[in-house]
Amino acid sequence: MRIGMFTSGYQRNPLDHVFIDAARFGYDYVELWGGRPHAFAPDLLAGDLAGILDLIQRYQVPVEVYTPEHNAYPYNYMIGSESQRLDALTYLRSCLEAGHALGARCTTISAGHAGYATPRVEVRKRLVRSLRELADHAERLDHLLVLEALTPAESNSCTSADDLVEVLDAVGSPRLAAMCDIVPPFLRHEPITGTLDRLGDRLAHLHIVDSDGVTDTHLVPGEGALPLRELMAELAEAGYAGTATIELVTNYLHEPRLYARRALANLRALMRD
Repeated sequence: MRIGMFTSGYQRNPLDHVFIDAARFGYDYVELWGGRPHAFAPDLLAGDLAGILDLIQRYQVPVEVYTPEHNAYPYNYMIGSESQRLDALTYLRSCLEAGHALGARCTTISAGHAGYATPRVEVRKRLVRSLRELADHAERLDHLLVLEALTPAESNSCTSADDLVEVLDAVGSPRLAAMCDIVPPFLRHEPITGTLDRLGDRLAHLHIVDSDGVTDTHLVPGEGALPLRELMAELAEAGYAGTATIELVTNYLHEPRLYARRALANLRALMRD
């Protein structure tokens, strides 16, 4: 299993710190957060891409996953008018193009909140229609689009393994897969191993962090309530050999370099036990 560094926690640091630290701490790859100031897709396509490609080459750390910023202001394809949906999809198509240009294996997205007054059947119709349009673009690029389920506090569009399976079946694209952030099933009291079993070979990626079991706060591995040692053993026995990013987001913005070092050391120790 290859372990990646998520760059959102470095958003107050220069981007070269990400690649310097990933190389010196021993991360296998970077999952690049697509927000300003570092890697907003329109900025990349307008000329900023060359600087990131230079960092990849200089430090010999690949960008395996590109994760654009969306689902909040101003882009959420699950809420608002049709023109707002189309604007969000135009942006996400540019994100797919940026991920492809970076040489990433995949671009990951999720489905934002559809609003409290939207009927469930309309939520599902909008989600499937939008993902089908994005998957068509991914197919043209020969690039993998990966869908993540969120917690119910974050979304009412796609929050469970059942949602992921149903949506992937409905879209039916070879360029659309799923990923598992292990926090949402833990908070929903759903078995994480069951989520992995349900997705099967359509599981393309993992987010590994710890959780307090109450909120969606992402904690350094080994510093929460998740049984990570046992989960790592299950993944090893299942033969999972894909990517797993330690998704530290905003909880450690004040000291991303220290916590990125600790997170990898903790997870490697849990994997060895």
